[in-house]
Amino acid sequence: MLRTLVLAACLAAVTNTNASAQAAPPDLTTVSERSGFLRTGRYDEVIALCSAFQQRYPDAVRCFDFGTTPEGRPMKAMAVSTGGALQPQAAREAGLPVLLVQGGIHAGEIDGKDAGFLLLRELLERRQAGNPLDKLVLLFVPVFNVDGHERFAAWNRPNQRGPEEMGWRTTAQNYNLNRDYMKADTPEMQAMLRLVNEWDPLAMMDLHVTDGAKFQHDVSIMVEPTEGGDEPLRGIGKAWRDGVIARLAKQGSLPLPFYPSFVENDNPASGFEHGVAQPRFSQSYFSQRNRLGMLVETHSWKDYPTRVRVTRNTVLAAAELVAAHGKDWLQQERAADERASKLAGQAVALDYKATAEARTIAFQGYEYTRTPSEISGALMTRYDETRPQVWNIPLRDEIVPNHVVDAPRAGYLVPAAHAAWVAAKLQQHGIGFRRLEAALGESEHAVFRADKASFSTQSFEGHQTLALTGEWKPERRSLAAGALFVPIAQAKARLVMSLLEPQAPDALVAWGEFNTAFERKEYMEDYVAEEVAREMLARDPSLKARFEQRLKDDADFAKQPSARLEFFARLHSSWDASYNAYPVLRTDRMP
Repeated sequence: MLRTLVLAACLAAVTNTNASAQAAPPDLTTVSERSGFLRTGRYDEVIALCSAFQQRYPDAVRCFDFGTTPEGRPMKAMAVSTGGALQPQAAREAGLPVLLVQGGIHAGEIDGKDAGFLLLRELLERRQAGNPLDKLVLLFVPVFNVDGHERFAAWNRPNQRGPEEMGWRTTAQNYNLNRDYMKADTPEMQAMLRLVNEWDPLAMMDLHVTDGAKFQHDVSIMVEPTEGGDEPLRGIGKAWRDGVIARLAKQGSLPLPFYPSFVENDNPASGFEHGVAQPRFSQSYFSQRNRLGMLVETHSWKDYPTRVRVTRNTVLAAAELVAAHGKDWLQQERAADERASKLAGQAVALDYKATAEARTIAFQGYEYTRTPSEISGALMTRYDETRPQVWNIPLRDEIVPNHVVDAPRAGYLVPAAHAAWVAAKLQQHGIGFRRLEAALGESEHAVFRADKASFSTQSFEGHQTLALTGEWKPERRSLAAGALFVPIAQAKARLVMSLLEPQAPDALVAWGEFNTAFERKEYMEDYVAEEVAREMLARDPSLKARFEQRLKDDADFAKQPSARLEFFARLHSSWDASYNAYPVLRTDRMP
């Protein structure tokens, strides 16, 4: 009986009043709403609702497919605006900001789908003054990971309270879409990038549910740019984040501006570390495009009615702020595009890190104990949800640039051998480039030579990733016709650098796309190297002196026969000069 009363109260909070829920058109209500937010519907419900919304509100809703999944399912989106701008060009001509709301990128975390349909119905039925749909286009993708959504079962999210059954985290090809924004391996992400390029949303919301410890806070709101990206744009990012947090707090939520993952797994006393996510993640990817990206994480240990209500409130708050400030924010983003097109020669941070500085925060947790487990033998944290407790714990949230490089003065050159696939990647992101019709004669460019190339020992998202250390140095190079020139003078300059700078965390080379350049292919047999070394030492007394000094100074070198022979092989004309040289060049001159 108590559970029924709690669910009824949550349902009333979600829909504002029980009467409004009862009056809703049956074809526009979800399985979730009709079940008291115990269940969520299958994907055929998304298809039906998308069509029903358009049929009921043809002047305000356009339902359309924006892609097809590997298993052949349509990827549905809804453009919603009472201003009537339901096509990208119409939105641009009307000067309406576009807010992309993305649900189900992790299809087990499906709060956004049910909250989004609920909120849209409320806004479209109400049609009263102050409706955010009058001043923006809400581009709603109920489920991004459609195939994963249909891998439907109980316990797909064992750390999450409700719904009774849900989809799966990854796609049918076992990709995590929220690691795919930069490399864009999947048909789903390629479809999403086409949608983004077409609509160019001012802001994006990515709706998730956390894993993690038990505590009282019910949602985290993280926005970029706030700590990274274009500096003037960070103020807008903070205004959007803080505005949403303030509205949620007034409604009784306990929102956080950081992701509550402990520094030490399962140890509340270790506190938290804030940061700037890599651009493989949604919110930071949009920041690289000079757009606002918001990651919304409701807390997995809250029940489904609560999470849907909080998600609904979050989307409404975010939409209201975009509606109120969107035209000004559009101008600010265009100014950021202009600044990005003038980054040539300027210092640009490729990634960020938290410093060791920490401050103590009062975090709303529960009483807990940490004792050895009789099952695993490990130290385990056990929470008492009946006894709220304030944890005074450290938060490291001082963020500074990590790797910083100067942007090239003109841009990047991609050799013809790699031009086809790199061009396809650039096109997926809407990045400008041109092909060189004629060969480029020998001239000086910057070449990145790795002094260390570390391959991952296991596959990650289908890739053997690569970490490089080294530096850019001037060398004379020529390029065959068909090479690409990627100018730095464009609005997506930060995204260009994130893809092509070899030390950027999500660069194409970091994802292993250029691994063959760092694999040694030709060798000199030891007996040949022995003869070559003797000949070289006999011809060059200075080389003999260098070799002998190295033997004295470097004990490890002296003990390794292969290293001693390679010393001479590297000086021989047979040595592969392209080994450990990143194929993409930087240039200071327009070709």
